[in-house]
Amino acid sequence: MILEVATLDVRPGQEAAFESAFRDASRIIGSMHGHVSHELKRCVEKQNRYLLLVNWQTLEDHTVGFRQSAEYRQWKSLLHHFYDPFPTVEHYPQAARRKQAEASSPRAAIPDHPGRSLR
Repeated sequence: MILEVATLDVRPGQEAAFESAFRDASRIIGSMHGHVSHELKRCVEKQNRYLLLVNWQTLEDHTVGFRQSAEYRQWKSLLHHFYDPFPTVEHYPQAARRKQAEASSPRAAIPDHPGRSLR
């Protein structure tokens, strides 16, 4: 799974219109092949900043399947005029997973010594 992360700076005063347009755009992205989930978060400190988090099955589901589709052109027409500056989009795969037993162990969270391995 790939996490797409985009910081969206919306033109000040356009937040309500952006959120309304995003509700419509949400249906578009949610219908795309490879889409797993998405959410939009609003920044507490900077009211016109949002964080878009989208989980895709593969990187190509976003970069090819979505970005090269007719649906993306609809998405773009609904949302892109709100951004200033245009957002940077980054992609993150899962870096590491801990086993359940390790995740609940207090030793797994705090190593004895900064350079020392837990096992």
